[in-house]
Amino acid sequence: MSYSSSQHVAEAARATDRLTPAEAVKLIGDPSVAFIDVRDPAELAKTGGITGAVNAPRALLEFKADPASPMHEPALTSGKRLVLFCASGGRAALAAKTLHDIGLHHIAHVSGGGFAALEQAGAAITKPPAG
Repeated sequence: MSYSSSQHVAEAARATDRLTPAEAVKLIGDPSVAFIDVRDPAELAKTGGITGAVNAPRALLEFKADPASPMHEPALTSGKRLVLFCASGGRAALAAKTLHDIGLHHIAHVSGGGFAALEQAGAAITKPPAG
């Protein structure tokens, strides 16, 4: 293989705005910002999520971003600044580049640890129900 997944992620990260977890946490609650969790629903069910974040799994991202799609997620096309995060940062970087490539702007991804780092930086977490 001449092109690795880590190279692909690194290129996507360089092509889009990055926020540290601490920078991202400062934006929580800002009405001009929407937090987008690109993790799979199974991950959310296991770990919980950032309170108020919208789930748009990377596997479905283009469908979620398309207003003509029955899967459309209005937060993605709201005109707000989008802050994307995942478990560790790689999928969020790829998702940010994908959204940029399809014409959305004002996008940043959280680098340096993803969901766990956001929680450590003080993000409010909605935990999954016990059981």
